[in-house]
Amino acid sequence: MLDVLAAPAEPGIRAAYLLLPIPIVHHGSMFSSETATPGARVDMFSSEAVTRGVRVFVQAEYAPEQSRPAQNEWFFLYSVKISNESAEPVQLVTRHWVITDGTGRVEEVRGPGVVGQQPTLKPGESFEYTSGCPLPTRFGVMEGTYQMISEAGDLFDARIAPFALSEPYTVH
Repeated sequence: MLDVLAAPAEPGIRAAYLLLPIPIVHHGSMFSSETATPGARVDMFSSEAVTRGVRVFVQAEYAPEQSRPAQNEWFFLYSVKISNESAEPVQLVTRHWVITDGTGRVEEVRGPGVVGQQPTLKPGESFEYTSGCPLPTRFGVMEGTYQMISEAGDLFDARIAPFALSEPYTVH
């Protein structure tokens, strides 16, 4: 099962997105041995940022089997790898996503942890998850932060660099 953000029921009504479980088939990691490392190739559908030794790599893809373009509903999966490259353990406390659709409409999503977890990462450890995002347009952009806490009790925001969500063969 995958927790996804569900869009508001009525157009024009701003509402907090709901996390809904949906079944998906995901075979292995979307990450190759070359990704999420210094010097890794990052394209428009991926991003990478390092904040205080916490590396966040994201890879997005269009999910046609969960999209309904005739109803202006496009669905995108994004896989995240969070790696602790610092010298001390860190814990992911909250998430903050800024999602901009193709019309420029911005939605912000905040909440505890990711996919129901608040993982603690020792130095050298990583955490991976896949989630999803519906959009009313065929393309958009996501970015945000994970609030982290160090073993010493310092709170900081690990940056999630912008990445594109796009139906294949769409020119923006």
